[in-house]
Amino acid sequence: MTITAPTTTTTIAPADPTRNHVRAAGIFYLVTFAASIPALLLIAPVLNDPSFINGSGQDTRVLWGCLLDFVNALAGIGSAVALFPVLKRQKESLALGFVTSRLLEAAVIMIGVVSLLAVVTLQQDVAGTPGTDPATLTTVGQALVAVRDWTFLFGPGMMAAVNAILLGTLLYRSRLVPRFIPAMGLIGAPLLLTANVLTVLGHNSQLSGLSAIATFPVAAWELSVGVYMLVKGFRTTVV
Repeated sequence: MTITAPTTTTTIAPADPTRNHVRAAGIFYLVTFAASIPALLLIAPVLNDPSFINGSGQDTRVLWGCLLDFVNALAGIGSAVALFPVLKRQKESLALGFVTSRLLEAAVIMIGVVSLLAVVTLQQDVAGTPGTDPATLTTVGQALVAVRDWTFLFGPGMMAAVNAILLGTLLYRSRLVPRFIPAMGLIGAPLLLTANVLTVLGHNSQLSGLSAIATFPVAAWELSVGVYMLVKGFRTTVV
């Protein structure tokens, strides 16, 4: 008599097809932090010194800062592109709006980068040459820096709030992440928009305490969602 041992069938859970997209988006979100903060420190000389364009030195430092801002712009686009295939299943119009807002934010950032690169070019090629008026050159340099300041307000400022509203709404409704994470962005976005509108109207400064307080919730939201997407990904079941 032959006894046949029962066979055990092992069922392998299918891999989450969205996991790589979400992980990539998390990486891109964290890259924006890793690039933008050092960039702001590196470009400080050209922002704070009106005579920078007539001086010498520190141009390499500013060039590195501009390069990091360029990386920041690309990472912002990358985060939206990576998330679009996942988010369009929730609400395609909002997902497309998020991609568009990220593209617009990146374009505005690049205008600021180009304006600072123009200052460095003038410093290297024009400053100190015969017939050049230092006062006129300083005025030109300050005008280019003013362009960058406005791009910083409308790019990482205004558009960051719009991004928080679009992506925060999608994630809050779908519960793909714990709701307290998008709630930070949805609470912070109106505060940041208000502070920026007051700045445009001349009632606030980009470096004021109000601006810092208004920026914090949105920054915390972006950092939190980036870490969560990288470490855990999106939820597959609603809890």
